[in-house]
Amino acid sequence: MFQKKIILILLLLLSSCGYEAIHSKKNYVNYSFSVSELSLVGERTVNLKIKEKLNNHTLGKKDKDFILKISSTSEKIILAKNIAGDATSFKNTISINVDVLMNNKFKNNFIILESFNYNNISNKFNLKKYEEEIKNNLAETASDKLIFKLSNIQ
Repeated sequence: MFQKKIILILLLLLSSCGYEAIHSKKNYVNYSFSVSELSLVGERTVNLKIKEKLNNHTLGKKDKDFILKISSTSEKIILAKNIAGDATSFKNTISINVDVLMNNKFKNNFIILESFNYNNISNKFNLKKYEEEIKNNLAETASDKLIFKLSNIQ
């Protein structure tokens, strides 16, 4: 019985799930591009998150050196209302339009869309905080997708 417990503990300690952070130093080689110029227009929260994520790629010059023109929008849509006409569910959508230039020539254009549906909360203060958190999370996800798409441009 004691041996089975030791074997079980060793098995749990020695095996791993293989988790690895996407933006770790080991995987940083896959994202070998730099951003020499960044122009941001639109939603402030989204633009700050994009700028924060792209900050690591503005430091050095790589073979793929991009000039980015990014336009972002955020929209809150009412999906459903109750009989009294009060909103019961919402949809928050973030749209990022990216123009990529390389060597002052147009290289690529793409749009990143992220959305999230949620229900209304009776406490308006908590609803506002929840919406800010949703917008921040959507901006983070969209920024990660932006970095991935930029790394795949040839």
